[in-house]
Amino acid sequence: MVQYQDATLDRVFGALADPTRRKVLESLGQGGSLAVSELAEPHGMSLPGFLKHLRVLEDAGLIARNKEGRVVSCELSAAPMKAAAAWMQRYEKFWTDKLDALARYLYQQEELQTWNKPASPKSPPSSSRASTPSRRKRSGARGPTRRR
Repeated sequence: MVQYQDATLDRVFGALADPTRRKVLESLGQGGSLAVSELAEPHGMSLPGFLKHLRVLEDAGLIARNKEGRVVSCELSAAPMKAAAAWMQRYEKFWTDKLDALARYLYQQEELQTWNKPASPKSPPSSSRASTPSRRKRSGARGPTRRR
């Protein structure tokens, strides 16, 4: 049973690893059942290339295809996503604790840096009465070191 579940999770996470496939799932989540041509349109790729993405999603169980006449439509299947969410939830406490500890550490480091910050040395005031800062002096060198 564990190997079956592992293989299913591998297919689900593999399918979710691609941004095109995630966008397809997002579109199906918002629009319900959509025709393949409607799903493919915003992705700017060939239909055979797009159908490969749909096949990966279908193999993972994330979508179901239905054919009515000449129109093939897809709809979202929630069960594999629920299994993936349940798997991730087992690790939520571990990561939450680790991220909370990291946040506390970073906050302490920030506090220490503000208290231990050395005073910045001030340059002596210019003897000129000009209100704009003086320009950087140019070197007399010619060639590639010269700036324009």
